[in-house]
Amino acid sequence: MDWQDLLTALALVLVIEGILPFANPSGMRQAAQLMSALGDRSLRLGGGAAMLAGLFLLYLARA
Repeated sequence: MDWQDLLTALALVLVIEGILPFANPSGMRQAAQLMSALGDRSLRLGGGAAMLAGLFLLYLARA
């Protein structure tokens, strides 16, 4: 993996992260309010699950 691959991945993350606030800003605001009401444990579990899913997809894509 070189720097170009890393920058490409970062660019894709930024594009994907920007879709929801661009398409539905009020929905994004509501989701942020709901997330702020969650406890630290719930947020960590959700983040960990997302990271594991991403690692699994990356493994499948690179295998």
